[in-house]
Amino acid sequence: MTMALHVFPGQEAPAGRLAAALEIAISPVAIRTFPDGESLVQVGEPGDIALVYCSLDQPDTKLVRLLLAASALRDRGAGKVILIAPYLCYMRQDQAFAPGEAVSQKVIGQLLGAAFDGLVTVDPHLHRTPDLALAVPGIAVANVSAAPVIAAAIRGTIAPGTVLVGPDEESRAWVASLGHELGLGAIVGQKRRIDDHRVEIVLPDAAQAAGRPALLVDDMVSSGGTLLKCAAQLAAAGAHVVGAVTTHCLAGEGELAALARGGIASLLATDTIPGPASTIPLATALAAAVRGLELAGR
Repeated sequence: MTMALHVFPGQEAPAGRLAAALEIAISPVAIRTFPDGESLVQVGEPGDIALVYCSLDQPDTKLVRLLLAASALRDRGAGKVILIAPYLCYMRQDQAFAPGEAVSQKVIGQLLGAAFDGLVTVDPHLHRTPDLALAVPGIAVANVSAAPVIAAAIRGTIAPGTVLVGPDEESRAWVASLGHELGLGAIVGQKRRIDDHRVEIVLPDAAQAAGRPALLVDDMVSSGGTLLKCAAQLAAAGAHVVGAVTTHCLAGEGELAALARGGIASLLATDTIPGPASTIPLATALAAAVRGLELAGR
């Protein structure tokens, strides 16, 4: 059974590492944009199983192009089409919190479930949904944990007595998983969202980190504002903030510079989203998930 990896523009480096781990060919997805904003998508020879690599940060335009690519691969004869989306979008809104709000997890999950036979992703931002299969129904899914890979990458750099710090309850699972891998204790803060761009962070157990190295841990960093609030409270409590680790880093050069000015000189992330901080490769873990995906039911 033949397999090829079809890669969206801008993601060639991490996709190339995955293709090498799987020992399969890599094929670019060509995209042209017309003056009216519509896209023309062209794919290569699919083989029996077509893997589509597209991390879904900045997702709105990508989603339409992704559906077009899946359709084109089926038209070219692919028996199965599997999406590898290391960062999976629109998962946080799992219910309507105010009248009239769209439940994006349901909409996007159903959309991807209808277009693909399988999905591989990494640490999706699921709040109250206990299983990825409930968010993307009807297809084979694999949820890869980045914690073992991150732990292996940083284990030799962590000082004894380091405490892991999660900014809020949503980070608890990632903090606990990394703490288990590294054998370190952890504290978790509390977050109150003021609006779409502002949050209030409280670390009631910050005193436990006094006089100790503190490593901030979260599943996702975008603006970095949450980490900066945590770092300030830890410093006030007498802790030494040694850096931060995350699965998904959406922050650019400006946000990373702001983190450094705020006392977080080191931010390490996996390569789910290409960027200056995304230096921990997940190719081996993703390859294992692809090989283990159960596709018999579709």
